[in-house]
This record gives sequence, C-alpha cells and structure tokens, in this order.
Amino acid sequence: MKLICSKVNLLYGVNIAIKAVPTRTTMPILECLLIDASKDNIKLIANDMELGIETIIEGTIEEPGIIALDAKIFSEIVRKLPDNDIVITTDEKLKTTITCEKSKFNIIGKTGDDFSYLPDIEKNRPVSITQFTLKEIIRQTIFSIADNDTNKLMTGELFEINENKLKVVSLDGHRISIRNIELKNNSEDKKVVVPGKTLQEISKILPGSTEENVDIFITDNHIIFEFENTTVVSRLIDGEYFKIDQMLSSAYETKIRINKRVLLGCIDRATLLVKENDKKPIIMDIKEEYMELKISSYIGSMNEDIGIEKEGKNMMIGFNPKFFIDALRVIDEEEVTLYMVNPKAPCFIRNDNDDYIYLILPVNFNTADN
Repeated sequence: MKLICSKVNLLYGVNIAIKAVPTRTTMPILECLLIDASKDNIKLIANDMELGIETIIEGTIEEPGIIALDAKIFSEIVRKLPDNDIVITTDEKLKTTITCEKSKFNIIGKTGDDFSYLPDIEKNRPVSITQFTLKEIIRQTIFSIADNDTNKLMTGELFEINENKLKVVSLDGHRISIRNIELKNNSEDKKVVVPGKTLQEISKILPGSTEENVDIFITDNHIIFEFENTTVVSRLIDGEYFKIDQMLSSAYETKIRINKRVLLGCIDRATLLVKENDKKPIIMDIKEEYMELKISSYIGSMNEDIGIEKEGKNMMIGFNPKFFIDALRVIDEEEVTLYMVNPKAPCFIRNDNDDYIYLILPVNFNTADN
C-alpha cells in the first residue's frame, strides 16, 4: 500500500475515527485504526464492538491496500509531524513507513483480517435533522444520564419518534431532561435507547453546521448517524425505557417567572461554600415579589434576594444546587418559568411550548439550614 494525504486531512480523520477505539480491551486488534485504501477512497475505521466509526478522507492512493495500526501510536505520530503531505507505505511483512518532509517512522502493523468492520445494516428511510440541532439536543440532555451501570437504561437517552416529532429524554434518578423538536417530515414511529457514550462522541465530532443535515437510521439493534464523510454505528441499549409521561404533571401550586442569568449567577455563587462531596441544598424561600436563596455549610452561609413574578402560594423548598445549574446553563432563553406543587414534589422548568422540560427532585433540609 502507498498513499499520500495532507497532515490536515489525515489528522482530521484520525481524530474522528479514534473516538471508537476502546481504552481497555482483551482484543488487541480493536486497539488499532484500520486504514482501508483497497478501493477508490481512503477510509479510517475504528470499532469497539459497541460503537463503530468510519470516515473518508481525501488523498491519493498510489498502491491500494489495507493495514491496521496501533491507534494511539499512529495518532501521536501524525499529530507531531510537520504540516505537510504525509506518505504512508506498507510492505508484505506489514512494516509501515510514515514519512513527512525529513521525518520518517517505521512501525509494524497488522493485516486487518481480524478487524471488525462496521456491521452491514439495511437502512430504512432516514430521520434528518441539522448538525446544529442534534448537537444542541445532546448538549441540553446529556448531563442528566447516570454515570454508572447500576441501571443500564439510565446510561442512555431515549429517542422517541412519533410522526414528525422527536422526543429525547435522559434521567439519572434525581432529575429528568426532555427536549422536543419538530421534524421536517413524518417518520416511522420508533422508541429506542441510545448509549450516552455514543451521543457524547457524536457531539465531539459533529461540525455543528446549521445548513448540513445528519441522517439517522434506526433498526431493532442499531442506530446509524451519517454526516458529511462520516458514518457512526452504535448498538442500542436493550430494555423498556421508563414511563416518563407518568412522572410529568401540568398541575402546580406555585409558578415563578425569573431572569435565568440572575438565578444561575446566584446559585453558582452559593456553591462557593459547598465542597464537591458536600450535599448541602440551596433553599428557595418564595415570597410575594421576591425569592430568597440561601445556603449554609461548615464553611459559611450566604443569602440573596431575587425579584420574581409569582402566581400561587408562598413556599420554601430545597434542591441540589448542581442540578439547577446544569439545567439553567443549557437553556438559551432570557427568562425561565418554574412550576412547583409542594416542598416534597418535583420542580419543573419548562417553556410554554414544552420545547424543553427539566424535572428536578427536591431534597430535605434541616430548619437549621434556614
């Protein structure tokens, strides 16, 4: 094999494909990046058997061939080479020579015979959304997936398609994040759970164009994302997702309209007094025209008044401050509306169209914290 491509193109492709290389595996071939230049284009492929990525890069194939190279070593070599054309050649003994200007590396590759290509999946009619929209949906929900495998379903996100509506849901047992968007076309109804890892990696490699689309194909066991010259294939998480609709309610006793930036700034300041593992709540004491926010820890205490527009009853309720910060940071609107029923029931942050819904469970607090 002999191919030539610019460092810019090669590094761009490597940085995309390497996202599917596992950090730990008992199969050494999976630690490799496959360079497939056997046909009329150069493909870079990685696959950890749960997530697979294939991306096509521009370059010249002088002699076709296939080689599997240690992904970590190869990516570091490419990253540190001069900004010029890179020539990659292999011989019959799998010795791979990587040359750029006066730099020359020799490494031993593998045949690729044992490499797992992306599964050949029959694609139905795609669901198409812009790169920007998908990136935003992930940003606005991914923070509330669970970070352990106690319940596998909580480590993924629900993608539910109903005609021309897409609902994306994540939860971790303490909060729920929901994004609803309208699709341009009707699609077949689907309800699948996509691994959080897949969505995090897609978010990193998506260019985020408002003009270019991502085509999404869903089968019984896999979800496929196609954009520009890249294909991402992921296994789905098996199981019936939680009955979210039973957890949502439009009833409320207290409704607050408040400036998002002011509320976020106040809660953020309050966390200065809370160490990372300290579970001290932020207490919201809701009055007629203002809300007092207060927090108390062994470091000290803080309280601050914020002007609000309120409907309904006065209330005192406590929350994990991090959960509120996570939700407020991804809401782009200038003002937010909070709905509460009582100090033991969830708080909802939602807009009038339910484009987004954030449910946050309250926490108990001692009267000494008041």
